[in-house]
Amino acid sequence: MVLVVEYRSFPMLAALPRSLGDELRPYTGHATAAMIKEVQRSVAAYSQPLRGVFGRVLVVSCERALRHYVDCIGDADVPHDRWIDFYRLRGRIEFTEGRGLEPLHDSATIGARAGWRAMRPIVRGLGVGADVIALAAESVFVYVDELCATTIEGYQEAEAQAAGAIPLRRRRLLELIAQAPEGSACSIASLAKGAGWRVPRIAAMVALQRAPGAGEFPAHLLADEVLRDLDTTEPYLLTADPDTDLAPLKEAMDGWRAAVSPVVPLADAPAALRTARRALLLTSEDAPGPIVWCRDHLATLWLLAEDFLAAELAKRSLDPFSSLSGKQRERLSETLLAWLETRGGAPEIAQRLGVHPQTVRNRLRQLEELFGDRLKDADDRLGMHLALRAQRLMRAHRRDEDAPGR
Repeated sequence: MVLVVEYRSFPMLAALPRSLGDELRPYTGHATAAMIKEVQRSVAAYSQPLRGVFGRVLVVSCERALRHYVDCIGDADVPHDRWIDFYRLRGRIEFTEGRGLEPLHDSATIGARAGWRAMRPIVRGLGVGADVIALAAESVFVYVDELCATTIEGYQEAEAQAAGAIPLRRRRLLELIAQAPEGSACSIASLAKGAGWRVPRIAAMVALQRAPGAGEFPAHLLADEVLRDLDTTEPYLLTADPDTDLAPLKEAMDGWRAAVSPVVPLADAPAALRTARRALLLTSEDAPGPIVWCRDHLATLWLLAEDFLAAELAKRSLDPFSSLSGKQRERLSETLLAWLETRGGAPEIAQRLGVHPQTVRNRLRQLEELFGDRLKDADDRLGMHLALRAQRLMRAHRRDEDAPGR
């Protein structure tokens, strides 16, 4: 198999003081135990008892990862062949035992953090400079990414013997991008090469929703470069050119809806997918067209990104309303929002709300009594405006959810 991993971590480690590796070596057993414990606690796929092949592979993987890392510190002549062969074998075992790449990356990154936490007090206690600590910390994440990429090579070797290897690799690739563990660029590049997929600089994530009774998603209309996972409970796609790639779907999505994230750097794919899924929840099924473009609803999505934040903002910015009855709060809220949005006089606000100007004047006096000088403060007004807009959007969303037939 052609080697596709470019090992940058080894020269980084060789640039560290050799004495650092000598000082850390006696503590590798302690750090390895911390790694194994944290992986088993945090990754469900590895939480089973440490018995048989599974137990030996997990323990030896953690031991070799940490030992080789320490051995490479300050030494450019350490051989890496056996290390590479072992982690390729680890990849073949992972595929054979039916585990995917997500738990593999989780175990590697979580184990690395646990190992670094165990070693960091020792490193600091040695009195080394901040530049050495920074390089050591950076090398951890580069090293782990390259370890994962090496494991992927072995995984792909085993996978190549199975039917439908390329579609499966592309699904694994999409899962990895959607999860995007810290420092995963090398792993993504390695898996993409085996999947015959060119890694784009930017892309959009597309969340899909299937109505009850809908037929199969028209995946045959998608370009080959569009990554897809249609078998999960929350199906989704990745496309580098959403306007072009999704155009053929507009008239063929009977019973399906899609929400398209903004186009973002690949490292931001997890946040983009969360945004697209949020857009599906917040937009009505009666919206014009089956495709929702998040770029057209950025303010709404930002305001409602987290329900608890909107509630906390309302609590802090609209606290004078807390002593009022529900109807009073509703009337004064709509008047305050109209005033904030227009900064107009009573006649203009009255026309907007469909009430008498004198009614508006009375409400504005009440608002002045309740909020006082806060109405003159730009920051306070911004908080009030955002809180009121968020409340209005949430009310509209709840009405959509409660509508008959939903």
